Amino acid sequence: MKGINTKWFFFLLGLILCVSATDSLAQSKKRVIQLSGIILAEDSVSGLPGVHIYVPKAGRGTTSNRTGYFSMPVLEGDSVVISSVGYNRRHYIVPKSISEYLTIIVEMVPDVTYLQEVEIMPFPTEEVFKEAVLALNIPMDNGVDPKAMNAELLALMLRTTPMDGQANYRYYMDQYTGSINDRFQPRTNPFLNPFNWARFFRDLKRDK
Repeated sequence: MKGINTKWFFFLLGLILCVSATDSLAQSKKRVIQLSGIILAEDSVSGLPGVHIYVPKAGRGTTSNRTGYFSMPVLEGDSVVISSVGYNRRHYIVPKSISEYLTIIVEMVPDVTYLQEVEIMPFPTEEVFKEAVLALNIPMDNGVDPKAMNAELLALMLRTTPMDGQANYRYYMDQYTGSINDRFQPRTNPFLNPFNWARFFRDLKRDK
């Protein structure tokens, strides 16, 4: 009885080894295919960069470049997963192709998640809101000193307050624009104008 059990044990062990060898041989017979492609989005023209293309069972993969292009070796029958943040995951089964090179174009669909509308109510009722406002004891005046609204003081501040940065920039641009416009125009010297000298002597005689 013991010899029979030993024979069955070795028989089952040999059968398992044969099946494993057959599976390994089948795996080794799978041809290697160079899978290439371009990942596109709905509003993308040049391609979607940074997309992950990988085979989970084999533990290998790659990512698309800045133009959405990728290339990686795969086996016939491999299940390729294509995923990117903000897009639905895509799956692609490598067919038994005759050619050793396979090119695909994958269009990613955005993963739109709509959140439930939330209404923010700091106070449950209008009466509770009114009570909270009245409890603050907010002063009713506007906090402006009437003396600061004096017309003479405002006029003095307008005359003596220096220009701020924006006013200085506007003044500089006006001067620069004027100099550009007057670059090709003749410049006159008022001291060389005889009419100015005649007006000067006339006013000098009149004690002006």
